[in-house]
Amino acid sequence: MSSAAPPAGGSEPPGEPLGPSDGRMVVAPISGVVRSLRQVPDPVFAEEMVGPGLAVEPDGGHVLQVLAPVAGVVHKAQPHAVVITPGSDTGTDTGSGVLVHLGLDTVRLEGAGFTLHVRTGDRVHTGTHVLDWDPGPARAAGLGLISPVVLLGVPRTRMRELARPGTPVRAGQNLLFWSQA
Repeated sequence: MSSAAPPAGGSEPPGEPLGPSDGRMVVAPISGVVRSLRQVPDPVFAEEMVGPGLAVEPDGGHVLQVLAPVAGVVHKAQPHAVVITPGSDTGTDTGSGVLVHLGLDTVRLEGAGFTLHVRTGDRVHTGTHVLDWDPGPARAAGLGLISPVVLLGVPRTRMRELARPGTPVRAGQNLLFWSQA
């Protein structure tokens, strides 16, 4: 393992230092308060059925610029969710990726409150502005704003939390570390 520390912006838990060659940093796609997936009132996320991760609960008081949590290819782009797959410029599916799901049951809004800025197949860098989210329609419909950030196809043992549940996080700040080994 490299002895380099992670970039500023995330608090590293105790243990060996992490370096970029050891894996991939995953940044917060939106600002808010970090939550454990166990706090997400949806069993698919809370029981980590699709993978481990964290969630971010925005304050919901304004339109949010949603950022790409990792560099890669947009594997799926829907108004309420994006999946970014690290891979080649041709969009090779590595079998894993990062899901950003904005709010709960927000698919029912049929795009209301969301403006996509990317399409499936687009190449993005970490921090690319991928969509805007106005949480107003979700709040008016009584839907939760908590937003899971999930490592798809990645065992929990390959994930480390860099932001602790209950603490504030800014969009673009380190959230998770995804180990490659």
